[in-house]
Parts: sequence; structure tokens; C-alpha cells
Amino acid sequence: MSRIGKKPIQIPGGVKIDVQGQTVKATGPKGTLQMVCHPAIGVTVENDTVVLSNPDAQDRNCKAMHGTMRALLNNMVVGVSQGFSREMRIFGTGYNVKEQGGKLVFQVGYCHPVEIKIPKDIKVEIKTAATKGNDLPAVFTVSGPDKHVLGQFTADIRRFRPPEPYQGKGIRYADEHVIRKEGKALGAGG
Repeated sequence: MSRIGKKPIQIPGGVKIDVQGQTVKATGPKGTLQMVCHPAIGVTVENDTVVLSNPDAQDRNCKAMHGTMRALLNNMVVGVSQGFSREMRIFGTGYNVKEQGGKLVFQVGYCHPVEIKIPKDIKVEIKTAATKGNDLPAVFTVSGPDKHVLGQFTADIRRFRPPEPYQGKGIRYADEHVIRKEGKALGAGG
């Protein structure tokens, strides 16, 4: 049996879980999420907990799916009750971000602005719109109930201008550490 898969998921107050066959639907204050579970994994709701069962505990693939389905269902429950958020920073002189008509518009050193459409159920809060020199970055927070959509959206944003190792310019996660390289040293001449 999977160690993670056999842990029950506690259902917090205000969250409703509906199981119909292999489809699990979670509804809470932050929204509604739905997922189809693997056919080998059974899902039941008992006394404010979600319990996953694995009939074939010796099969390696079923053991892996048992833990994976439990983690995905737990992310759904946490997402509809508390939500997920990710803070991002933009370093670089003249770099900025703004929200326009359901899109994020970035000025990150290209000759044109870069636009990305904000997915449904994702909220963006811009705390500092533009960088002020190389020390004070532009800061914005992306939040939403679906961890997968949030992670993919922030990865797509970061892909526009990943942080470069010499000056640290670019878009990065707030908790990301960029390893800096030393630039070329002038020769002593000799």
C-alpha cells in the first residue's frame, strides 16, 4: 500500500465533496474543482474525511496511482478552501508589468510588449508595477484554487524572460535563488 495514499483527507468546514463513480467534485468558498480519478482507485467519503482504497496493493502502477490520486484530491480540497498563491518578482531597469483587459502586459527588455491571457479563476494582484533600479523589483502575486493551472501560468510568465546569471535581470519566483556568475575580469596587461 502507498504510505501517502492510505492517509485520509480531512474535509474542512464549508467544503462539500461529491463522488459519482470515478468523478470527484469539490465545492468551497474559493470555487469548484472537478477531477476524474484513476479507474483502479476507489474514493469514498466517510465522516468528514475522504478515503482512497486500492484493491490491488501489490501492483506497482496501482501503488503509484494511489499516492498520486490522494495528493491531487488533497490539492483540490486545499484549493477550494484556502486557495494557492505565488509571488513573482521582475528585476531589471525599465521592466514593468500591468493588467489590461484580462491580460498581463510585460515590458521586459524586448522591442515589443509581451502579453499573456489570464486564465479563468486566476487573480493577479500587482503590488509594485515597475522596477526601480536593480535593487527594487516589480512585485505581483498570482492566486487561484487550482494548483496545476496556477503553476503552469506562473511557469509561462517566467519563460518570457528567465533570470540571467550575470546581473540577475528577468522574471523569477519570490523564493527563487539565482546563482550569480562573476563577469569578465579586466586583464592586468602584461
